[in-house]
Amino acid sequence: MKKSHKKIHLSKVVIYIFLSLLAFVYLAPLAWMFFVSLKDNAEIFTSPFALPQRAQWENYTFAWTAGYLGKATLNSTIVCVTALILSLVIGSMAAFAIARMRWKFAKLMMTYFLIGMMVPIHCVLIPLFKTFSSIGLYNNLAGLILPYVTFSLPITIYIMEGFFENMPQEVFEAACIDGCSIYKCFSAIAVPLSKTGLFVTGLMSFVANWNELLLAMVFISDDLKKTLPVSLSKFVGPYNTNYVQMFAAIIIAIIPTIIVYCCFSNQIVDGLTAGAVKG
Repeated sequence: MKKSHKKIHLSKVVIYIFLSLLAFVYLAPLAWMFFVSLKDNAEIFTSPFALPQRAQWENYTFAWTAGYLGKATLNSTIVCVTALILSLVIGSMAAFAIARMRWKFAKLMMTYFLIGMMVPIHCVLIPLFKTFSSIGLYNNLAGLILPYVTFSLPITIYIMEGFFENMPQEVFEAACIDGCSIYKCFSAIAVPLSKTGLFVTGLMSFVANWNELLLAMVFISDDLKKTLPVSLSKFVGPYNTNYVQMFAAIIIAIIPTIIVYCCFSNQIVDGLTAGAVKG
């Protein structure tokens, strides 16, 4: 018994040491970037890994005002939240229809949506640009929302289909006996039981769209309509780069995603273990 206790205790120590090292690997670059954002440009090159001699909080003020980060943050929030809501609503409804409704082309539709995960965004960039330019969606936030929703749907449908497929059939049969329509079964039973899946897919879509650069850079040219990743590129010039203010802008840009993850981390872990793996 004592030997088994020692083995268990030793294994826990090894796991904690490994997790601590892993946390350090992930957090150290973030901490270094924060300290660099409080320096001046000369101090970066003379002592890049030392603490700042004097905290230059004005770097954040400059990044927020000169880089139009306030307006860019608002634009990113509008685009990402709208795309998130649409992708979750449309994706969960499509996944429910494929998983729980018996119809002839269910598997074919699932394959069709999964093919969307294999299509790189670069292949559709030029056709989208020409189409959006002709119908008035160029330099418009709606021109970002539509492709964001489209590229978020395949992974949303794939994960949510796993959640709906694993739900007990008896629950839906009992609901139908009590007089629930298919719409009531979806809204009152399926959606509440798949909250963890919605958290997982929602976070994945939100982070991916929040950090997306290519579409936002191509489809938006007005400075007042640019999203946050595009605004960050202003701090890098062909002949000069303002490093400290660039790092300050990056810290501002990643704060929302950190807050979202910290608020919903437990639900995300539950969702990944409950339904992300099918079998």
